[in-house]
Amino acid sequence: MNRPTDIRRESQRPRLLDLFSCAGGAAMGYARAGFTVHGCDIADRPNYPFTWHRGDVLEYLAHLITTGEIQRYDFVHASPPCQAKNTLTVGTNRSRGWGGTHLDLVAPLRDLLDRTCLPYVIEQPNGQAEIRKDITLCGEMFGLGVIRHRNFEAVGCTIDQPAHVPHRGRVRGYRHGKFYDGPYVAAYGNGGGKPSVPELQAALGIDWTDVREELTEAIPPAYTEHIGRTFLAARALEAAA
Repeated sequence: MNRPTDIRRESQRPRLLDLFSCAGGAAMGYARAGFTVHGCDIADRPNYPFTWHRGDVLEYLAHLITTGEIQRYDFVHASPPCQAKNTLTVGTNRSRGWGGTHLDLVAPLRDLLDRTCLPYVIEQPNGQAEIRKDITLCGEMFGLGVIRHRNFEAVGCTIDQPAHVPHRGRVRGYRHGKFYDGPYVAAYGNGGGKPSVPELQAALGIDWTDVREELTEAIPPAYTEHIGRTFLAARALEAAA
């Protein structure tokens, strides 16, 4: 299923393919940086704010490569499911026997991305995901109300690494039955002093979806706006050289 979105002056903007798009946190940052964004996700994402295709991401990417349509794009962002190797899964949940089996899609995804011959980034949270941590971003770098460390493997491009800013305090919520206040909200799960949906929206810088599950999975747009602006600035310098 394809859902078109009318974007002004689309033909004049570089194009970005947003894989495992969720509700568009990453996409919005790239759009603000200057890209026309097309997304793909296997789940229905009615709140995704740009042109979007519903389907199996790896199959769709393989189709774009086979048909040559991938050459319409200038850059690819991919956020494959992180449940297999994130810190919570390999730590607390595993030690308590919680959770089930999760697919690790990083390796087959990377194989396909290498075949595109395009610059790309793969995003994952802290944990044991087998990606290079070429850049790590944190909400405090952008004045956000979340910490939300995210790692990015960057191929075919160099992205500026901002200095890590010391955290201003704790993440607000309950820990072992005791409530702690702090300047950050816990952008995951329910209960335990978790933030309201409006608090999540404000902390992440996202206002186009009010679905908690989408907010708790979202990449803050500030992260990908930084990546997108860095990439486009470097490309402009190369073109001017």
